[in-house]
Amino acid sequence: MSTSTTARSQGTVLVVNSGSSSIKYQLVDPAGGDAIASGLVERIGEETGAVKHVAGGTTTERELPVADHGEGLRIVLGLFDEVGPDLSAAQVIAVGHRVVQGGPVFDGPVLVDAEVERQIDELSPLAPLHNPPNLTGIRVARELLPDVPHVAVFDTAFFHHLPAAAATYAIDREVAARHHVRRYGAHGTSHQYVSHEVAAYLGRPVEQTSTIVLHLGNGASASAVQGGRAVDTSMGLTPLEGLVMGTRTGDIDPAVTFHLMRNAGMSVDEVDDLLNRRSGLKGLTGENDLREVHRLVDEGVEAARVAIDVYTHRIKKYVGAYAAVLGGVDVIAFTAGVGENDDVVRALSLAGLERLGIEVDPERNAGRKKEPTVISPDGAATTVVVFPTNEELAIARQAVAVVGA
Repeated sequence: MSTSTTARSQGTVLVVNSGSSSIKYQLVDPAGGDAIASGLVERIGEETGAVKHVAGGTTTERELPVADHGEGLRIVLGLFDEVGPDLSAAQVIAVGHRVVQGGPVFDGPVLVDAEVERQIDELSPLAPLHNPPNLTGIRVARELLPDVPHVAVFDTAFFHHLPAAAATYAIDREVAARHHVRRYGAHGTSHQYVSHEVAAYLGRPVEQTSTIVLHLGNGASASAVQGGRAVDTSMGLTPLEGLVMGTRTGDIDPAVTFHLMRNAGMSVDEVDDLLNRRSGLKGLTGENDLREVHRLVDEGVEAARVAIDVYTHRIKKYVGAYAAVLGGVDVIAFTAGVGENDDVVRALSLAGLERLGIEVDPERNAGRKKEPTVISPDGAATTVVVFPTNEELAIARQAVAVVGA
């Protein structure tokens, strides 16, 4: 493999993102930034699972039952042995694990041991859909790869030290303290990576740069970053708060929940399911994929047009709010699946903000962006950039930092 020479000399990191019914993975060269191999195990626990492994320009795909995460990871390691690259030759120096919720405990990546596993488990009530499968992946990987250090990298860590004004909810402070209620944020690995890397791309010292990062995917979040440190973010105690998302409401009057429970007879679990899985774009249009929503707009479906307006209006509100929080914004960075690929959303989200020094050049904005691309006109007070995120590389580099320390 052309990318493996550097990898072998510097060491590689196997990055594992374990979801409720999937395992996403990459073998990363943290020095050069290359993904040497990557893959996905889907439909774990269903009658037929799907496995995709990409390495050396070759894609291997199989459909077979995958009973649990243990079997899924065994299949992954078997594919590395069978089709490569050989993990021993790649000199894997760490396994980096994505963990969504670090709560008030973790403010950075940590070497995994039994105590860390226990703490991740105790934090599961703050992320019941994410932390349990994250922990399962860690436990299985530690069993299968016992001779390699394992590092947990937390989505919330970048926002751990938010200013109190941004992190604190105005509820009874004793109740909040007892139940760990505060703004934790999410997607922090992406927000940290993009805010630092985009400054370097533009030749600006990150310490002197104020940036708004718009991480727009099926899950979506915004952050305000000043001098390389997060000062605000849109997601809250859970990933439900903030921007409109594929299936989540984002910001909503909390009294909606009381109203539905009292007047519609809905249980707590039913309201939870509604707000997290049957709202957002899916609730408004029946589709959670923006590409399908755009198709409906083209077909003249009014509900889809309104959904796009709601989606981009919410983004615009956060851009304005964070410009105020920052006292002026130097850079706005669009990232993740929607941010990198949807020029309509980018244009509508910033339309009408010219008086704030925020503009988008239609020609520069057009189309999908696979590379960092400035989409604001020359001379604009705020530089608007599409900047692809790379959470796996960020996790790999944080894992190396922990192992090296």
